[in-house]
Amino acid sequence: MTVTLRAQEATDTEFLHGLFNDPEAMRFWFYEPYLTRADVQAQFDKRRDDTTSRRFVVSDDGADVGIVELVEIDLLHRTCEFQIIVAPGNQGRGYAHTATRLVLDYAFGTLNLHKVYLLVDVDNPGAIHVYEKAGFVTEATLREEFYADGAYRDVLRMAVFGRDWTLHP
Repeated sequence: MTVTLRAQEATDTEFLHGLFNDPEAMRFWFYEPYLTRADVQAQFDKRRDDTTSRRFVVSDDGADVGIVELVEIDLLHRTCEFQIIVAPGNQGRGYAHTATRLVLDYAFGTLNLHKVYLLVDVDNPGAIHVYEKAGFVTEATLREEFYADGAYRDVLRMAVFGRDWTLHP
């Protein structure tokens, strides 16, 4: 397994469309899996000059297996939000752990961020395990934060600091 990150490109529209329309992939992102190809392309075009995000495709030996994103990058406070989707057919193979480590290396080593945070459904123990293994620590439980599958969902806000990341290679 040779996992790499590369910047999302306009040519990734089909792959992104597939992820964003997969109910299994989107169930823990709290978004309705309903985007047209034109919507995905329009979002990509809108984000082209966005300096507050870095969006990557996760690849294994050239095969696209997921996406990882740093969004809401705040250069004053040196923080951002972390997001990841591993395509359902590729889950359970270590891609989330490896991609998380690679993007945190980028966040702390290249962008010189202080803190990276995320939101995760309390009923997603697999993701919580990956995040804890990467050094994220729970900061709070946000009660009834998102509405999905006919119910309001609690989420954990987890974070990792750059000073701790250097101790957690």
